[in-house]
Amino acid sequence: MDCGLINIMRKFNGLRPQDIVLLLKLAVNGSRLQWQGKELAQALDLSTSEVSDSLARCRHSRLLSADPQRFAVQGPALRDLLLHGLPYIFAVRPGPFSRGVATGASALPLSQTFGTEPAYVWPDAEGDTWGTAIDPLYAGVPDAARRDDRLHEVLALVDALRLGRPRERAVASKLLNDYLPIYPVHDAE
Repeated sequence: MDCGLINIMRKFNGLRPQDIVLLLKLAVNGSRLQWQGKELAQALDLSTSEVSDSLARCRHSRLLSADPQRFAVQGPALRDLLLHGLPYIFAVRPGPFSRGVATGASALPLSQTFGTEPAYVWPDAEGDTWGTAIDPLYAGVPDAARRDDRLHEVLALVDALRLGRPRERAVASKLLNDYLPIYPVHDAE
């Protein structure tokens, strides 16, 4: 049986945190349309089945082109979700002091405006920063961010939105325009 058909047959139970990271990876690497599932899995520290399921959920949610041969992110829809839904759906509360990878206003590009202190980090034994722990969208985020600086930057902006501090949210919202495609992708009818 066709894998696409199996994914369509599964009941849709909403987006998962890794779906957001997958969409961001595709959006910040927009010129590359010929991804293989195994490449995305390796880049995002996910299994190939998790990537396949994630792609199906993103297509069902109309955040990704319905054409299975394309990985075109619906930029305006993703931006709306990030700005207006993500802080509530995947809310985060600062945790204990920890070693990790800088995020939120402590990482580029926001650290250029706000500085690096007080630091927010995704807890990670290989991290080079000490600060207040912020749970990443899923466990593989620190490794995925280390492999892709541009993805790290957009994930830091997303964490600024999730943390909900007004000034950081405002700057992050403006900077997201530099990372996400502005125009919607229309699937061929």
